[in-house]
Amino acid sequence: MFPSVICVLGSSEILCIPSERETLVKFKHHLIDPSNRLSSWNATSNANCCEWEGVVCSNLTSHVIQLHLNISPPSDYYDYDYDYEVRYEAYDRSQFGGEINPCLVDLKHLNYLDLSGNDFGGMQIPTFFGAITSLTYLNLSNAGFGGNIPYQIGNLSNLLHLDIGRNDYLSAKNLRWLLGVSKLEYLDLSYVNLSKSFDWLQVTQSLPCLVELHLTHVPLHAYYQPSTLNFSSLLTLHLSNTYSLGTSFFPQWIFGLTKLVSLQLQGNDIQGTIPNGIQNLTLLEKLDLSLNSFSFSIPDWLCGLHHLKFLYLGFNNLNGTIPDMLGNVTSLVELDLSVNQFEGKIPTSFGNLCNLRKLDLSYLKLNQQVNEIIEILTPCVSHGLECLSITDNKLSGHLTDQIGEFKTLLRLDFSNNAIHGVVPRSFGKLSSLRYLDLSNNQFNGNAFESLRSLSKLFHIIIYDNHFEGVVKEDDLANLTNLQSLIVSGNNFSLKVSPDWNPSFKLTALGLGSWNLGPKFPSWIQSQKHLRYLKMSNTGISSPIPTWFWETFSQADEFDLSHNHIQGELVNSLKNPISITSLDLSSNQLSGQLPQLSAEVIDLDLSNNLFFGPMTELLCKTDEETNNLESLNLASNNLSGKIPDCWLMWPFLAEVNLESNRFAGNLPLSMGSLAWLQSLKLRNNTLSGKFPPILKNLSKLISLDLGENKLSGNIPTWIGERFVNLKFLRLRSNKFLGHIPSQICALKFLQVMDLADNSLSGKIPNCFNHLNAMTLQNKSTYPFIYCDSVNHRELSTVSMILWLKGRNDEYRNILGLVTSIDLSNNKLSGEIPTEITNLDGLVYLNLSHNQLTGHIPQSIGNMGQLLNIDFSQNLLSGQIPLGVSNLSFLSLLNFSYNHLKGKIPTSTQLQTLEASNFVGNNLCGLPLPINCSLDGQIGNDDHNSNEDDEHKVNWFFVSMALGFVVGFWIVVAPLFIYKSWRYVYFRFLDNVWFKLECFLVK
Repeated sequence: MFPSVICVLGSSEILCIPSERETLVKFKHHLIDPSNRLSSWNATSNANCCEWEGVVCSNLTSHVIQLHLNISPPSDYYDYDYDYEVRYEAYDRSQFGGEINPCLVDLKHLNYLDLSGNDFGGMQIPTFFGAITSLTYLNLSNAGFGGNIPYQIGNLSNLLHLDIGRNDYLSAKNLRWLLGVSKLEYLDLSYVNLSKSFDWLQVTQSLPCLVELHLTHVPLHAYYQPSTLNFSSLLTLHLSNTYSLGTSFFPQWIFGLTKLVSLQLQGNDIQGTIPNGIQNLTLLEKLDLSLNSFSFSIPDWLCGLHHLKFLYLGFNNLNGTIPDMLGNVTSLVELDLSVNQFEGKIPTSFGNLCNLRKLDLSYLKLNQQVNEIIEILTPCVSHGLECLSITDNKLSGHLTDQIGEFKTLLRLDFSNNAIHGVVPRSFGKLSSLRYLDLSNNQFNGNAFESLRSLSKLFHIIIYDNHFEGVVKEDDLANLTNLQSLIVSGNNFSLKVSPDWNPSFKLTALGLGSWNLGPKFPSWIQSQKHLRYLKMSNTGISSPIPTWFWETFSQADEFDLSHNHIQGELVNSLKNPISITSLDLSSNQLSGQLPQLSAEVIDLDLSNNLFFGPMTELLCKTDEETNNLESLNLASNNLSGKIPDCWLMWPFLAEVNLESNRFAGNLPLSMGSLAWLQSLKLRNNTLSGKFPPILKNLSKLISLDLGENKLSGNIPTWIGERFVNLKFLRLRSNKFLGHIPSQICALKFLQVMDLADNSLSGKIPNCFNHLNAMTLQNKSTYPFIYCDSVNHRELSTVSMILWLKGRNDEYRNILGLVTSIDLSNNKLSGEIPTEITNLDGLVYLNLSHNQLTGHIPQSIGNMGQLLNIDFSQNLLSGQIPLGVSNLSFLSLLNFSYNHLKGKIPTSTQLQTLEASNFVGNNLCGLPLPINCSLDGQIGNDDHNSNEDDEHKVNWFFVSMALGFVVGFWIVVAPLFIYKSWRYVYFRFLDNVWFKLECFLVK
């Protein structure tokens, strides 16, 4: 914050000058100081302003020469640092704001001014700063300034250090004013909009003393490049994310800056090979080319940069094997090759990198046993290595006791590999370890037996392994600094006393799939700082205690799903739920729905026993706007009409009310949900026409209205309004009329399920416009996400689909599914040939309609088809030979049509059940009917059958006449004579009575 110690030469006390003290008091008066950082600036309690916080006076003249009024935001070095938000809130409360009084000009000897890290609310940099000509150091970075940079800054001719970077709304039309600060050694204009400053290179290279130039996140769309460049003193050049160096353009002028010690060009989308010109920069100590599009391999000349300490090549397209020559760059301290296409193994020469402190080989394709890597690094590298990350590779093998030699490790990440075996006991020697991630591997045994002594651990992340065993209090007693314990997806049991009070204070706890039940663990109450909690599938059955909601009212994400938690939720709540993201799905909670506070963003109460209307949850009495983005109430016993209270929930992106007992139609206010992208209302009793309010929901990606009682026509506006729709499911309703041709305008549509309705007319011949069902435009990403108003990815979209003869939920691969299901309607006419242009379609079901004509000859073009069902139609002609080209087929059903001829030959077709072809005039395998040489059923039998079809069978005619005559001989007297009826029915009663007695015996 402020310098805590100011060194003062001489023994006499320095007393500040009264006029300068008055200036400082006046300056303070106009500042907003929410945390009272300047409490010492009080002339009454201490008249000596030289002793005030942040003030430095000259030990010779007593003049104020420096003001250190900066504050630094918290660093977030380690992942899963859930305490970061708390620290950031404290920082936010400590920022200065308000106005900057021009009285600062009166401090004639001020040479150092630092206001960085504060928040001045977008105000312009004061022009009077240009009048403080004694300044040699000016730092206004990250202080919330905006507008144009005042050209008066150029009057500061003594300035050596100027930092006005990281102010999001600063801009400059030109940089000519910099020519006035010719002594400048350090310049940082990061995040300043220089898109119109074409002179930036010409001006900056004219500063003869410039040593460091930082222009990160600066739009440098164009610039004038002088024929010769000066930059005679430049040692550090930082041009990251400049939005101008992409498309294979590498600034050639950089190759002439032979004095450079640090070059950072990350995030510029530079393509091609790493340019050879960099080898001219022989003094380089730091080279950062990450976040570009460099391809091919790492050049061999890199080993000639003998001073190189920091090499960052992550997030490129570099491929091949990691070159052995990198092991010869023995000066390396940090090496990052992550997120590339490297494969194979790490070279044994890496064992020579004795100065290495950080090694990141994450997200590569390394295929190596982890024990080999440990063996390579142990002799020399292990003595100083602090961070080792090889996550998301194909590592196998097991950890050996050699891991204990890495005593300086602070961070170890082997997550998302296939490492097996136990965690060695030698892990206990890693006494400096603060962060450990072994998640998503195949480790077994009880990890806590090896980790229990690591008292400096902040984060243990070992979820989704095969760990097992009993974890006791003693196993956790020494982990006093633990902040995150993420160990879900293992087979642990926790055995602690009822009054156990853990020694750690967690902010994140994941115990999913542990054996914790049946009682709700009371020790959780001691973890008052928890922001993240996962206790799903832990066998808890007792009700949620009242203290739970009171203790964790400010939590971020809690998951108690897939337990057996009972009771009425509203009985344990004294206040509305305020946990930001809450998942209580798949329990046995009952009663009315709870109330929510405005802070809740995600709520999942699906698969419970809640009953009654939604009114209590949805229709709040206050008019406060709610932040809810995802609401899942599926599979409960909710009933009544859907309330008309959606105006207060404007940020909803996902709504799932399926499998309840809602009736009526959708309320008008539901049309106000402008951010809604997924709406699931299947399996209710909704009625009326297709809800017209849906036409306002233009962001919809997924719409499921299946299994209701909706009727009328499918509206024509569906193609115009649902421009983003990918999944449409209207199955099992009472829709009638034609399929509107406007539906073909849905170019992103992947799934169209209109089955089990009363649709009639022809299939539109424009289905070829459904671009997302073609190979060229088909999605290759399996997950479909909804985005929140803050562009946060919500849960993956899912949908119930009837694709394999049963209803299945598709979630993790929904993005790969393409399907058209028009079955069980009254469609007529021919199958349009245009549908065969959908060469990316996987499922096609047109069964149980009245379709006529031939199967399109070009059906063989639909090479991705897995399932075809054309059964129960009136199709005629032969099966096209192209069907044999459909090599992925697992289901094909042409039964009960008027097809004839030989079934085409292919491996798939001949292995299908014969029932898929019955009810036709077909022959050949898999039917047990042989074909003649011309592909027809044997001629004699065929002709005989045709003749028989035209003959009258007099036997059946005689039988029918005899039945009619006999029936009326018996029945007619019963109509005419009442006494006959009485005797007849009395007889039937006696027969029935005797039959009952017989059955009882």
